[in-house]
Amino acid sequence: MFILGKKMNMTQIWKDGKVVPVTVVSAAPNKVSLVRTKERDGYEAVQVALGRRKKEFRNKKPATGNRQFGVGDEVTVETFAEGDRVQVSGVMKGRGFQGVVKRHGFAGGPKTRGQKNRWRAPGSIGSTAFQRVVPGRRMAGHMGNERVTIKGLTVAAVDKEKNILMLKGAVPGARGGILEIKKISN
Repeated sequence: MFILGKKMNMTQIWKDGKVVPVTVVSAAPNKVSLVRTKERDGYEAVQVALGRRKKEFRNKKPATGNRQFGVGDEVTVETFAEGDRVQVSGVMKGRGFQGVVKRHGFAGGPKTRGQKNRWRAPGSIGSTAFQRVVPGRRMAGHMGNERVTIKGLTVAAVDKEKNILMLKGAVPGARGGILEIKKISN
């Protein structure tokens, strides 16, 4: 199963005498806006809408179970249960232009022996034989603002009255960002 939700915040809950870090996701009922069939479109998919945001979920394996969807049907948080394993996709926060130490985890140069203002520099970028920068070289540049998928998260709690999912751990994106939550078959 699947649903679109909005990331609210992170908090913690108590379960069995232990503190569990959770991300609170507001998953208002999603409307099915389009159903694609194998006969008409060549593949099976269901498009759901959360407000003006729409996302199409393809059925590579029957992820929808035995449920058949029609246009206008609703997908709610009731399709998820505590303990379900899910994968969550979203757009991570943008971090702007970053150097190699922050972007790729480089160690930087030594703090002594003639180094002045070169502690966070990348150092040599390769041999002089090519006379160019080799494609794929890890250098400073734009970081973040990319689509990220986190697999294997667990549903810690479901509040059906308030349409809230609590996912164990962190999910990508800023508060208010749209998330795609898809149940993983075990």
